[in-house]
Amino acid sequence: MSELHPADDHSDQPVTHPNDRAVIRLRPKSKPQAIRHGFPWVFADEAVLDRRTKALPPGGLAVLEDAERQPLGLVTVNPVSKIIARVMDTDPGAVIDGAWLRARLTRALQMRARIYDEPFYRLVHAEADGLPGLVIDRFGDAAVIQPNAAWADGMVEEIADALIDVTGVTTVVVNGQGRSRGLEGLAERLEVIRGTAPEAPVQVRMNGATYLADLMGGQKTGLFFDQRPNHAFTQTLVDGGEVLDVFSHVGGFGLAALAAGADRALCIDGSAPALELARGGAAAMGATDRLETRQSDAFDALEALAAEGRTFDVVVCDPPAFAPSKPALEKGLRAYERVAKMAAPLVAPGGYLVLCSCSHAADLTAFRNASARGIGRGGRRSVLIHTGQAGPDHPTLPQLAETGYLKALFFRLD
Repeated sequence: MSELHPADDHSDQPVTHPNDRAVIRLRPKSKPQAIRHGFPWVFADEAVLDRRTKALPPGGLAVLEDAERQPLGLVTVNPVSKIIARVMDTDPGAVIDGAWLRARLTRALQMRARIYDEPFYRLVHAEADGLPGLVIDRFGDAAVIQPNAAWADGMVEEIADALIDVTGVTTVVVNGQGRSRGLEGLAERLEVIRGTAPEAPVQVRMNGATYLADLMGGQKTGLFFDQRPNHAFTQTLVDGGEVLDVFSHVGGFGLAALAAGADRALCIDGSAPALELARGGAAAMGATDRLETRQSDAFDALEALAAEGRTFDVVVCDPPAFAPSKPALEKGLRAYERVAKMAAPLVAPGGYLVLCSCSHAADLTAFRNASARGIGRGGRRSVLIHTGQAGPDHPTLPQLAETGYLKALFFRLD
């Protein structure tokens, strides 16, 4: 059939490509070279949004063209999202089916299997693995899918089948919760779509520590694999002594410190279930008597520990994203500064302070400056000895800063 263009037709039907696919076109002032060089998103203000484009179903496929009508690739479209299109394939004629999914998953698995001895890792890290908006974490024979884009939510059954074919997992959980789904216009969902729900938390071994992951009731997919290399670096700083892990979740840094020989670790979190999992992990390691937990608001706990005169050889603060978006950036940076100010006095002389951020909007420089200001306001002098990021199972797409969200700063305090 002949191709239709916005200037040629005023019906409500989507523009179609010669291969019968719909077309979405960039505005004349947009920069198609960014797409050609690997940037995977098209924002709503960069595309021609006529009635036909808006009529495309969320998660549907279209050929992306520049203003000169040259094809740039195949995209998935969501007219209700600020990210109106995500690049699925540079081939505009690609077929997105089970074979395509298996090829992408196989490539992702091959890289993880080369790096990790055991099947506990992030298997798919969205755009960086060529599967935009899709996250999959693997826990041995189980996997948790986060379909954070409309196309992935619509194809989750096909994704689960391909996942089983490629990895051999027997249980697949869909955890469709979180802010990103709301931005896509997707409802929350939590269900087991293959196999049966785990009857108990899954034991995950990392860096010599044992963690318990609740795949049905925990945060995100049940465990944060991204901090694995930062847990490992923290272990190099442990020489007996006491470690404080604030915003600890299931004991990420605290249990790693115990595995490295810390005399004691104190984990603080606002979630009672998360702390119960931390205690379960310590029990699995034979370290129950060396772990102390405290359920509390983190800022209240930091204030209370200062009043008690407590100090620690290593203090780690790994808070949630205080700056999840640009409008929240300034407020978020003030919160990071406050954490550093309150945590610094709790570090013993010559000890170490580890400050983390998973905020997309706060880049490394802004986060480092806020942390340094906070340490200074806390009355301490510091040197930065190491800067960490997420592990290689969370690859960074160079063209998309959001894939490199995690920052970890390791300071030595005088």
